[in-house]
Amino acid sequence: MQELTGRPVVLARSCSDRRRGALARRDGETLAAAARMALHHRVPLVLELASSGADVSEGIDSLHGWGQAAAATSACSGIVPVIASVRGPVISGPALLLALADLVVMSPDAVAFVSGPSMVAEFTGVRVGLSELGGVAMHAMASGLCALESDSLLETVAEVLSFLPQHTDQPAPTGPLDDPPDRLVPELREVVPTRDNASYDVRDVALAVVDHQDICELWSRWAPQLVTAFARIGGTPVGIVANQPRSLAGTIDIAASQKAARFVHLCDAFNLPIVTFVDTPGFLPGKDLEWRGMIRHGAELAFAYAQATVPRICVILRKAYGGAYIVMDSKGLGNDMCLAWPSAQVAVMGAPGAVQLLHRRASEEQRRGLAQQYAEDYLTPWPAAERGLLDAVIDPADTRRELASTLAAIGTRREFVVGRKHDAGPM
Repeated sequence: MQELTGRPVVLARSCSDRRRGALARRDGETLAAAARMALHHRVPLVLELASSGADVSEGIDSLHGWGQAAAATSACSGIVPVIASVRGPVISGPALLLALADLVVMSPDAVAFVSGPSMVAEFTGVRVGLSELGGVAMHAMASGLCALESDSLLETVAEVLSFLPQHTDQPAPTGPLDDPPDRLVPELREVVPTRDNASYDVRDVALAVVDHQDICELWSRWAPQLVTAFARIGGTPVGIVANQPRSLAGTIDIAASQKAARFVHLCDAFNLPIVTFVDTPGFLPGKDLEWRGMIRHGAELAFAYAQATVPRICVILRKAYGGAYIVMDSKGLGNDMCLAWPSAQVAVMGAPGAVQLLHRRASEEQRRGLAQQYAEDYLTPWPAAERGLLDAVIDPADTRRELASTLAAIGTRREFVVGRKHDAGPM
């Protein structure tokens, strides 16, 4: 047990100066003991890992020790925050410990994989280098293992923990209240372009509404069409989920669904209200995506939001079409407050697609007129507001004030439900 920027944590390190960090049975038992200590004292568990794998000289005993560490770390999940940091290699079985953590921070020289380059070449005939196979860039962009990249691992871990409580039965720690919660943000009136197909950076929206224009973005290079970040609004820590029009027009694919679902689960586990900014034309189409399970993975996001019991506020900035509108924390999934800007377009689909479907035999000139009429009738927030699917259409300049007042009213709400062994949702 030690303190990290004034907060008690259990810190467990695997040393790489003995047998290149190979984990013997005793090492696995030590990691397991650290996890059990964190769970007993209800404090975060911080793992610093560097390992060449299980200690071959010990045989099956070393694997047993690793299994104990995995079981004890899994027992911490959703009860105390588990943060793993990696400097150097983490190879074979011990690499799976990283995926048991809530968040993984990696240094530029970190490498993690289950099967090494020689085994990959032997089984597939493809020769790859260490960095290409399991370097930090790969895990930050492709696998989604790396949530944050940093040279100063413990400082970054401390920053992440500043948004999280010691354990699930505590509220998240509040921050300074020196940024007025009713501060207007008139710059947001100009953020969304007038042209429907023009892009903008949704981070500008998030930065404008949070305290001191400060966010801690996670998985910034994985599924960049969706932004996930910790921040504070009126001193209250929140999780932000936002479609990013600058990447793939903000469409949702498998990686984006997994990224958002995991983040929503994390926020829900540790009592962070969730603020969702919506601007998406739908799910990304493609045969490959459908074959890989777009339906199943898309359901992960809907399931995560529907299960979340923390306060949830949705703000529709521009496009909110079809199934993607539903899974981005719509009123139907049970959000507490659904706001929209005047630029919001809440509809089944965009005007060209709707006209193509409804008026297939119309001429090109007729279609243009019909598309314009469809946009005027349906691509506004007012039909959704009339049906009670929006709570209010607000001036973008009032966004921070509306979010802060709602969080002040419901931000500490807790919902206690009858326990069950576990859910059986999509994985």
